[in-house]
Amino acid sequence: MRTDDWHLTQDLDTFLTRADAFLRSQPALHTLPLTVTNNLRTRGPHIYGDAEPEFGLLEQDGAVRATFFRTPPHRMNLTVLTAEEADVLAARLAALGQRLPGVHADRATATAFAEAWQRHTGATATLRERNRLYRLGTLTVPRPLPPGGPRVAVAADREHLIRWHDEFVAAVGSGVFQDAAEWADARIEQGGITFWETPDGTPAAMAGTTPQVAGQIRVAPVYTPPHLRGRGYAGAATAEVSRAALAAGAREVLLFTDLSNPTSNGLYQRIGYRPVADFAVYDFTGNTGRSAPA
Repeated sequence: MRTDDWHLTQDLDTFLTRADAFLRSQPALHTLPLTVTNNLRTRGPHIYGDAEPEFGLLEQDGAVRATFFRTPPHRMNLTVLTAEEADVLAARLAALGQRLPGVHADRATATAFAEAWQRHTGATATLRERNRLYRLGTLTVPRPLPPGGPRVAVAADREHLIRWHDEFVAAVGSGVFQDAAEWADARIEQGGITFWETPDGTPAAMAGTTPQVAGQIRVAPVYTPPHLRGRGYAGAATAEVSRAALAAGAREVLLFTDLSNPTSNGLYQRIGYRPVADFAVYDFTGNTGRSAPA
């Protein structure tokens, strides 16, 4: 294959016209590009940063085989690639002088691209995180539930959501994140955050869901402040938003977990989530943005 088999664009409509059917063909594996491109389409191109988003697609015999997106300054996200396809893409982007901070993809693709990026640019690739995509099977509400109950966040909760968003981002440290205020406004408008409140009405945890796209809804984020952890609040909130997603007609309810956190992985499996695929996040440093000497 050739480097010009990859078609690059900054125009979202052009990208989706050619790639939307491919992305919808496997909505679970493609949950991130489906969700991010939907957010860009509905809320504008700069919700994740000031720079223009970047898109690419690989076409073979007139059919889309793979895609990528990037919302600078965040990492590139790739769909499944062979090692050869990853190498050709890395060569194309390196020749263009691209400077990538990292990559997020299924484990094999992320590793292949990270190795290719090192070869073509001289950058150092460091494994930042291993995560697992889960799909909800049969929902099992954890028992006993903690005292209190669920409540959907409203406009009066805006400052609370902004604060918890920033705490969550600081704790997680990776991903594609919006400005906290923009994120809070969008989630309030969509009814996309549910608190688990204690009996006196104090929020103890939150669980969010993305808008439904291609029949899938993803649970994100799930957050409990450190001093309230270990009391079942996150599990109760996650079960509630999972129930609501099914009630809204989602065919697939998904979530990602950090594999270094056995507590959350065990919790979600007890609720009914089952593994789909493993993903990896790599950081790139010392990135020249040019092809390395042979």
